[in-house]
Amino acid sequence: MLSDLSRQTSVMTIAQNKKAFFDYFIEEKYEAGVVLEGWEVKAIRDNRINLKEAYVVIMSGEIYLIGCHVTPLGAASTHVRPDAIRTRKLLLHNEEIGKLIGKVERAGYTIVPLDMHFTRGRVKVQIGLAKGKKQHDKRDVEREKDWKREQSQLLKNKVRSR
Repeated sequence: MLSDLSRQTSVMTIAQNKKAFFDYFIEEKYEAGVVLEGWEVKAIRDNRINLKEAYVVIMSGEIYLIGCHVTPLGAASTHVRPDAIRTRKLLLHNEEIGKLIGKVERAGYTIVPLDMHFTRGRVKVQIGLAKGKKQHDKRDVEREKDWKREQSQLLKNKVRSR
């Protein structure tokens, strides 16, 4: 049995948007709740979600997740018409929304979904305040990753030869 403290901090990742870290410099991260329908929660629990092409927009002072694809289950109810790519409202505190709106409008930031996870049984989305990377920045990141991989291989081979 888990203690109350460990149950509160347990986070189970459902889906990640790895492309966001490649395309953007993530400055700040926020955790937002998502307004979902019942069939969506069931599909998310079955890991039928894709965040790759999703993005976050601000409309009339509220924040929405667009392009997040949730594939409906085959045994979905007959009276519900599932829409896989519907617009979903994100739930944040008013001061967080105000801060995000100010940064996006004045400083040229964008908001991207980073991952979707369960926190204490509720579906949450981690969004990031991000600046776009230029092509040369992306190449630098790739070069750095390749060098680290090569470095670890060299160290591994050196340890084996001893």
